[in-house]
Amino acid sequence: MNKLFFKKLVKDKVALLSMIIIVVIILSGIFAPYVSPNNPYEVNLNNKLLSFSLQYPLGTDHLGRCIASRLIYGIRTTVFYSLFAMFVTVILALIFALIATFSSSIKNIMLRTCDVLLSFPSELMMLAIVGLIGTGIENIIIAAIISKVAWYTRMIYTFCINHMNKNFINYSKVTNVSKITILKKHLIPLILSDIVMLATLNVGTIILSISALSFLGLGVQAPTCEWGIMLNEAKELMSINPYMMLPAGIMILIVVASFNFLGDSIRDALDPTYHLKIKDEG
Repeated sequence: MNKLFFKKLVKDKVALLSMIIIVVIILSGIFAPYVSPNNPYEVNLNNKLLSFSLQYPLGTDHLGRCIASRLIYGIRTTVFYSLFAMFVTVILALIFALIATFSSSIKNIMLRTCDVLLSFPSELMMLAIVGLIGTGIENIIIAAIISKVAWYTRMIYTFCINHMNKNFINYSKVTNVSKITILKKHLIPLILSDIVMLATLNVGTIILSISALSFLGLGVQAPTCEWGIMLNEAKELMSINPYMMLPAGIMILIVVASFNFLGDSIRDALDPTYHLKIKDEG
């Protein structure tokens, strides 16, 4: 299965390109002090709004700070925190969904709670939570998890229910196989592709949420390097230097699109019918 999975991803040019982009971006964020051409926080008004050069590959902003360096350091805030929020959201949703699947006494309470949370638009809920607990990256992550965990719980619960009535799982129940064994040996492998797809897609939505809140002044605060803040600062100079909007905006577009394309490709690669097709062709 693993061999076929990687064979599919390697053959898929879009997936391969998406993985390369994501890996390069993550490595750039990890080694930001070594790959950044300048100090992203160094203010030099004598160098403000400079054009491209060897010293400043993407020019400078209104405070003379290196735009390229701020983009690279912004990976740590925008992408890494989004990955963390995605991981926590999916793990919590998986736990809640499995509890609802195997515990009929708790199921109704848990699912009705999810229905109540889903009655509010997620972005509106994030704004309300951030307004209640305050700004800052930690509060944005909390808001993102609370606003999205109900939807992922519902989705993963649906995946579980679709498989729980299959013959081999019913046979395991009749033969008194423990719920833990059914969970580990049967259910988790069956829903893995869907969970992976949801996880990769969730990264893109959280990146957009963090950037949007920062753009509105409700998220990460200056002078922290973050792509939404860079857009917020650039909009003040659109009349004299509209170029400043492009670097952060293009980076958000590329990263979100890469995670979305990769999520679709992983879903296809983990599709059991695709593996059967590959075996027949081989």
